[in-house]
Amino acid sequence: MEKYKLPSLPYGYKDLEPYMSEEVLTLHHDKHHAAYVNAANALLEKIQDARQNDTGLDYKSVLKSLSFNVAGHILHETFWQVMAPSSDGAGAPEKKGKLLKEIEKEFGSFERFKTEFSETAKSVEGSGWAILAHHKEHGALAIMQVEKHNVNFYPEQKILLCLDVWEHAYYLDYKNDRAKFIENWWNIVNWKEVEKRFMGE
Repeated sequence: MEKYKLPSLPYGYKDLEPYMSEEVLTLHHDKHHAAYVNAANALLEKIQDARQNDTGLDYKSVLKSLSFNVAGHILHETFWQVMAPSSDGAGAPEKKGKLLKEIEKEFGSFERFKTEFSETAKSVEGSGWAILAHHKEHGALAIMQVEKHNVNFYPEQKILLCLDVWEHAYYLDYKNDRAKFIENWWNIVNWKEVEKRFMGE
């Protein structure tokens, strides 16, 4: 049975400072993300065991929990990839890139996009994510607000950019100032990676 794996970070634990501390990044990756991976694998084993032993299973409960944990894993895996140290040129999209042109076409301007995305992230009720996605069928860009890891996400959407606004993503650095965390996060967005995702690479 194939299992989910905790990916290594594409940078060091200190490399996103001062916008994200070593302490937060270590706890977020090694504890929170790892917990979603471990829980998903345990649930897959539970399903496999029920099949092998021909026993019943509370499918509603198991599959709901599996959706939550797998989505948490996938979103975090993406989250690590779409950030980079500001010293590596993170924080600004390629001026001649196709993604920037599409953002300007869809939102009117890059600044308008940043405002909409930031407001989406700020207004998540409780725990969740802000996501920039690319619709696989008609190609439009869309900003979505996802509760938890898996509530309100639209089918047929390719995730280009995501921001975790669960409290564990920022509380040790910013206390309850989610807005400040979001403002600073723009400095470490890896636009090269977001562009690659948009281009299907």
